[in-house]
Amino acid sequence: QRILRLAEMCRRLETEEEKVLPFYPSSLAEWEQQDARRILAASPNEPLARAMQDYMGLERFWQRFNKAKLEEKALERARAALANRNRHLRELLQQYLAGAALSQKVPRDPPPL
Repeated sequence: QRILRLAEMCRRLETEEEKVLPFYPSSLAEWEQQDARRILAASPNEPLARAMQDYMGLERFWQRFNKAKLEEKALERARAALANRNRHLRELLQQYLAGAALSQKVPRDPPPL
């Protein structure tokens, strides 16, 4: 109940894009989606399946949670890639500056005899 109440509170903070397209499109084929809908519409026989019906309100929560986790992982990978590129660019800059400092120390014209 607490999670559902928090989800209702968070709904007000969603962006327009999240309200219109809250989830990724399904990867199931149309016939697979129809089978899933048919199975969900049927009343369950097993005790575990009956207990799971009590938690159907959390399905949306888990979809959002999984989406957030996927985005978090994608951002972590992007951050790692950017950190790696930043390190590489710093190394190149250090090499350039070392070469520039070395060329200033070497005299351009040999000293006269």
